[in-house]
Amino acid sequence: MGSGAYNPRCALLAPCSVASRHRLGPDEMSSKGSVVLAYSGGLDTSCILVWLKEQGYDVIAYLANIGQKEDFEEARKKALKLGAKKVFIEDVSKEFVEEFIWPAIQSSALYEDRYLLGTSLARPCIARKQVEIAQREGAKYVSHGATGKGNDQVRFELTCYSLAPQIKVIAPWRMPEFYNRFQGRSDLMEYAKPLPSALWVQPSERAVCHGTRLILARMPGELSLCPCCSQWHLSPGPGLSIGGPPRLLSQRAPGQHGIPIPVTPKNPWSMDENLMHISYEAGLLENPKNQAPPGLYTKTQDPAKAPNSPDILQIEFKKGVPVKVTNVKDGTTYHTSLELFMYLNEVAGRHGVGRIDIVENRFIGIKSRGIYETPAGTILYHAHLDIEAFTMDREVRKIKQGLGLKFAELVYTGFWHSPECEFVRHCIAKSQERVEGKVQVSVFKGQVYILSRESPLSLYNEELVSMNVQGDYEPLDATGFININSLRLKEYHRLQSKVTAK
Repeated sequence: MGSGAYNPRCALLAPCSVASRHRLGPDEMSSKGSVVLAYSGGLDTSCILVWLKEQGYDVIAYLANIGQKEDFEEARKKALKLGAKKVFIEDVSKEFVEEFIWPAIQSSALYEDRYLLGTSLARPCIARKQVEIAQREGAKYVSHGATGKGNDQVRFELTCYSLAPQIKVIAPWRMPEFYNRFQGRSDLMEYAKPLPSALWVQPSERAVCHGTRLILARMPGELSLCPCCSQWHLSPGPGLSIGGPPRLLSQRAPGQHGIPIPVTPKNPWSMDENLMHISYEAGLLENPKNQAPPGLYTKTQDPAKAPNSPDILQIEFKKGVPVKVTNVKDGTTYHTSLELFMYLNEVAGRHGVGRIDIVENRFIGIKSRGIYETPAGTILYHAHLDIEAFTMDREVRKIKQGLGLKFAELVYTGFWHSPECEFVRHCIAKSQERVEGKVQVSVFKGQVYILSRESPLSLYNEELVSMNVQGDYEPLDATGFININSLRLKEYHRLQSKVTAK
C-alpha cells in the first residue's frame, strides 16, 4: 500500500486515528455547541446522550454522586463509549447533607404532612453543580432527563435559571421531535438495542455505517465497533486496501444504537436514589390499588423481619442540627455530618424505619403515587421535633411551624433559590439558635420511639410543672385567666342564642 493510501485496517490498531485521517467538510464539522447533560447512567439519559449527539451537540456528561449506590467508573466508561466529549463525576454528598438536608431537619419540613422531600432537596444541589460545570466549560446549554409531567423539570430549570439567567435548557421530554419518537420506555429500549460487534460487508452492500453516517464500501471487509471512539470502521479483507478516504453518503436512519440497557420489563417501575431516600414510581405503581410488590424496597428491611431487640440511639443537637450520634448499646459514635447520616441510614434501614406509600399533588396539578424510603431522615425528624419542643418558646414555635410549611412547599415546587425561600431559611435558622440538647430514641420494627431528652437550654421547669410542689405559681390566678378567656365565648353564644330564638 502506498504511503498516501487510506487503510481502514488501522482502526483495529489505533481506532480513533481513522476518524482523524478522514477530514470532514465544513458542514460536517459544525456543532451546535456544548451541552452539560445531567447523566444518571440509566436508560433515559443514556438515550438522551446519544440523541443530543445526533442533533449536533457536543455532550458533556455530568454525574452527581449524591449518595446513591452506583458504579461511577463504569458510568464514566459508558458515557464515553456513547460519545460524551467529557465526563464529570462530582461528589456532592457532604454539601447535600450540610446545605440541604440540615435546613430541612431544622424546619421539620413535611410536604402534605408525610413526604420528607428527599428528591426535592437533591435537585437544586445537583443542578447547582451542573451550572458550575457549564460555566467552567463554556457551555451554553444544560440538559436533563426529567419528564414533561413531573416536578423535577421545574426544580432543575428554576435552579439553572436562578444561578445562570442566560443559560439555555434542552428538555428532550418536552420537545415534540423527541417525545413523538419515544412515546414510552419500549421505544427507548428499541432505540438502545445493541448493534452487532462485527459485520462482513460485500461489494454489493455499498453502505457501511461510520458513527451516525454512511460510508461507501469499495470491497469486501469486516465492520468492527471501535472500543475507543464508539464508531464503526471497515477493515478490508486480507491483501486488500482502499485507495483514498471513504465517501460520505447520507445520514443513517434511526435504529439500534448499542446502548447498554440497565433495566428490563421484569422490573417495571422507576427508581431514584440519593443519600436521604429512594423513590419508586411509574409502571405498575401508577395504579394506586396495586400494593408494592415483594422485593421493591432496597434501603429498609421488612419491619416484620427486623431484629427483635431495638437499637437505642442518643442524638445530640446544636442549633437544630445533629452533631453527634451514639449507639447506647455498643458505644458506636459518629460526629461528622456525612458519617453520622450514613450510620443513621444503616440503623434505621436494619429496623425497617422510613417507609411510606402516598398519593401526592404534583406542582403542575397532577396527583401521583409515590413510594419512599427515608430511613435516617425519619429518625432525625422525630428527634429534632422533640428537642425543639423542649427548648423553644411556644409562640416562636407557632410562627416557625408556619414557616416550616412554607419551606416544604417552596422546596417541593423547586423554588430553593428564590428570595422568599432564602428569607424563610434565615428565619428558621434564627429560631434554631436555642435548639440544643440530647434525645434518646428507640428504633424498632419500623418505628421510632422517643425515650428521653435533656438540654442546658431547656424551657422546662420541673418544679413549676410538678403536681406535688406549688413553686412560683398561684393556683388562684387561674380563675381570672379562665374568666378572661371565657368572656369572648360567653358573648358569642349569648348572641347566637338571641338569633336562634328569633
